[in-house]
Amino acid sequence: MAKLEIRDLHATVEGTEILKGVDLTINQGETHALMGPNGSGKSTLANTLLGHPKYKVTKGDVLIDGESVIELSPDKRAKKGLFLAFQYPVAVPGVTMFSFLRAAYNAVHTDEKNQAPTIFDFKDTLEERMKLLEMDQSFMNRYLNEGFSGGEKKRAEILQLAMLKPKFAVLDETDSGLDIDALRVVAEGVTKIANKDLGILVITHYQRILKYIQPTFVHVMYEGRITASGGQELSLKLEEKGYGWLKEQAGVVA
Repeated sequence: MAKLEIRDLHATVEGTEILKGVDLTINQGETHALMGPNGSGKSTLANTLLGHPKYKVTKGDVLIDGESVIELSPDKRAKKGLFLAFQYPVAVPGVTMFSFLRAAYNAVHTDEKNQAPTIFDFKDTLEERMKLLEMDQSFMNRYLNEGFSGGEKKRAEILQLAMLKPKFAVLDETDSGLDIDALRVVAEGVTKIANKDLGILVITHYQRILKYIQPTFVHVMYEGRITASGGQELSLKLEEKGYGWLKEQAGVVA
């Protein structure tokens, strides 16, 4: 069973320290939720895990199966089994969903001899995954995220996740900008592809998505650190009391 380990991770953005010692371990088959107020460092953690060049690691490490990935480029981290679903997916005019997915699929699934999967393998896998997620084939002819609704953008991200089959998926505020119906559709898509071979980190402000994607563990981030961990009951406490009590909690931990 693969393991993602975040050890005493510190990171800066444009010279400002945002992450101040994050420790977290995720095993394949587990679903972890990371909650916290705006500015607590949640999205910084997501981008740092995937190697965004804007985010500089100053201390600590990130390991997959005991192997550090901190010096690897984002594409190599993806090949090691990491995936990030963006909070705000960007549009790429002129590039169809089909072309984009095929390029991403080939990049991740290229074998030791640098041989990519055949177009037939790709099409078979794509058809299977789209059927699982109840997506119409016409989706593939549209330009990536151009003119997509918020729900369609997030469903496209989940389809990418289903195609790439990583070991660990970081979902950065997948519920952002979604109405109740779109949220349910997207959450059901995540639930359909979740299995013993996928570890998930769901980053969110709110408990509402956790009604559909039920986490094994819930963590709370405040001022760049994880200050509390527990089960589903912790998310319910946050829903009831908000984040005000975190100041005292953070003071105890600091």
